[in-house]
Amino acid sequence: MSTNSNTSNNSQTQPSNNNDNSYSGVNDQGNSWTHHGDSVAPGSSYHYSNKNDSYYYQNPDGSTYYNDGKGNSTYKRNDNK
Repeated sequence: MSTNSNTSNNSQTQPSNNNDNSYSGVNDQGNSWTHHGDSVAPGSSYHYSNKNDSYYYQNPDGSTYYNDGKGNSTYKRNDNK
C-alpha cells in the first residue's frame, strides 16, 4: 500500500517550537501526511489523508487503522505490548 511512504516529500513543515514534535507535508504522490512524535515506532503516531479519500492512522500504541474511503475499514491492534 503506497499510503505508508513519506520518504520523498514535496513539502514539509517543521515543529512550531522545541516542545512540538508535529510535522506535516505532502508526499510525492500528492497525499497529505501528519506525524506526531520522534519516530514511526509505537509511541508515536502518524496520519495519511490520500487523494482517493482513503486515510491511514498509526496510533501511539502501535495499532493501525485504514479506511479505503468507500466505507471499508481495517483496524489492527498492536499485540506486542
